[in-house]
Order: sequence, then C-alpha cells, then structure tokens
Amino acid sequence: MQGYLVLENGKVFKGERFGAGGDVTAEVVFTTGMTGYLETLTDMSFRGQIVVQTFPLIGNYGVIPPDFESDTIGPAGYIVREWCQIPSNFRSEGNLDTFFASCGLVALAGIDTRALTKIIRDTGVIRGCITDDPANVDFEALKAYRMSGEVAQVSTKESYTVPADKERFKVALLDCGTKRSIIQELTTRGCSVTVYPHDTAAAEILAAQPDGIVLSGGPGDPAENAELIATVKTLSESGVPLFGIALGHQLLALARGYKIGALPYGHRGANQPVRHMETGRVYITGQNHRYVVETASLDTKAEVLFEHVNDGSCQGLRYLDIPAFSVQFNGGPLDTLFVYDDFITMMEGR
Repeated sequence: MQGYLVLENGKVFKGERFGAGGDVTAEVVFTTGMTGYLETLTDMSFRGQIVVQTFPLIGNYGVIPPDFESDTIGPAGYIVREWCQIPSNFRSEGNLDTFFASCGLVALAGIDTRALTKIIRDTGVIRGCITDDPANVDFEALKAYRMSGEVAQVSTKESYTVPADKERFKVALLDCGTKRSIIQELTTRGCSVTVYPHDTAAAEILAAQPDGIVLSGGPGDPAENAELIATVKTLSESGVPLFGIALGHQLLALARGYKIGALPYGHRGANQPVRHMETGRVYITGQNHRYVVETASLDTKAEVLFEHVNDGSCQGLRYLDIPAFSVQFNGGPLDTLFVYDDFITMMEGR
C-alpha cells in the first residue's frame, strides 16, 4: 500500500507502507549509523519522533530481542529507504514488517531519505505526518504540534531492583527513559541497581542510602521537567556521588543553575565524535538529543569534560564543588564505557 510523509513546509514524499497502519504526526528527525537500528527502535529518547534512518538498507540482520534497550518501541514512526524482507542472522527471530505490525509502529519505505535528510539539515527539526491521504492533512494542526510529557510516559511506574552477582555498591537509578545497557554496565561492575520512577521524591531515594545515583537519558525538552529538576537539585546537594547520562546530563546542569540551548537538528546516531578534554583523545559515541548545555553559562564550579568534534558543543561536565559528572552521549564502542569505571572510582572515594 502507498503511504505519504507530509512535512509542515508542504513537501510530500511518496513511499510504501509496512508495519502497522494508521496515521501519525510527530517531529521528523534523522539518525546515522550502519547498524544499531534495533537499539534505536527501542530507545525511549526517540519518544514522539518519526525517525529517518540515513543508512539505505535497514533490517538485514532481523529482529533480535536480546539486543533491545527496552520492552517497548520508542519512535512514533519510522522511515527507511529500503527494508530487508529476508534477514540473514542466526540470532534473528523475525523481520521488521511483522515486528512493527505486532507492536503498532507505522513505517514507510521507498522514501528518498537522502533528500529528506537534507531538508532536515537545512531547516532544523521539522514536523511531519505519515498518512494515506496527503490532501486531507491539516497543516495548521501539523505546524502547532509539539511534544510534551514524554518522560512521564516512558518512566517506570514502580521501583524495582536488579541485583549484582557480587554486590559492591547500591546504586539508585532515576528513570527518565533508561536503557537496559545502563543497568547492565552497572551490574557487571558490582552495582545492585534500584530503578525509581521519575517522580520519586529525593527524600525517598536518599532514605535508601545509595552509594551512588545515576540520572538516565530520556526524551524531550529537559526544561519542561520542573519538578524533576528540583529533585535532581536536592540529590546533587546530598553529597552522594552522581552520574548523569544524556537527558540526565542536561537535568543536572539545569539543577545547578546552568542554561540549556537547542541545536538546529541535534546529534543522533551511532557515530558522533567527542573529544575528551583532559587527554585530547576522540571517541565515537551514540547519541540522540537536540538540547545542549550552553558553556557560556558555566561558572567556576563546573568544567567541560567532553566536547563535540564537529561543532564544539558541550558533551560532558565535571562538577568541582560536588561529587558529580555527566556525559551527553549514551552509548557507543566499548572504549567509551570507561565513564562507568569513573563513576565506580567516585563511589570508592566517597
């Protein structure tokens, strides 16, 4: 069946539907990387967005549930140049079409993703609608669309604990849309992790006497989470070691009085280069965000830990008056995982 992507600027892309039926309206963003589409699809930081994959062939290694970052789909819609109908991988448990249909994800193939990506690069984040009938799109409603309340939608509703085999530390994880890989990296380092809903009071978290606190990544504009920012402020003043990741990095900066700005189209993909300011070494990271900490707003109580190689934007902070640091990236090659070791070292020195 034919389907269309209609952008708020009037541009229409014709494609072929696969996955679930129905219409969907959301922000249209692009993400780069040859692999990692399963992690992208199950990443809650893509909540409320139609994701465009820049790599032309998606689905060639199938659907592999053990690689999922969560139990649910993050994006509102999905667009590819071509999807592979016959995946080849011994771990595969199905193809994208069947998987999308079962979980209700609306998708389009056959779209000129190169041309679409160039539009997003030129205009910034743009709203769009996947539909069967482009003539009936309400452009006023499309232009007025905005995301809100995504953190509450993706956060756990009840706290739970994931124990470590050989417990060394107890870590509290404030869930703003966390990834399984964050929990896995902590438990493999001897941390039993208690995951808390985003609206948990700081007093409840501190009453459990954690050795450290992690602020997870998640979707949306960090400044919209006033109560969550207030909670993070209290946690940051407790003296408990704190580690912020992605959205958690931004929330911690806001809680400490620094400012957040918006990039035109953000950093999204598995191949974002960042420079470690202390060593000068460049690491390739996975990211999905539009908002960044404005370095001009920093004072003497914080210093830039990482910067983006392409645009010089802040990719991490170290706080000098509290035991805390944060990074904007949320994944990547194994050599970026030393940030978890740094968090362990911080807890050991408490």
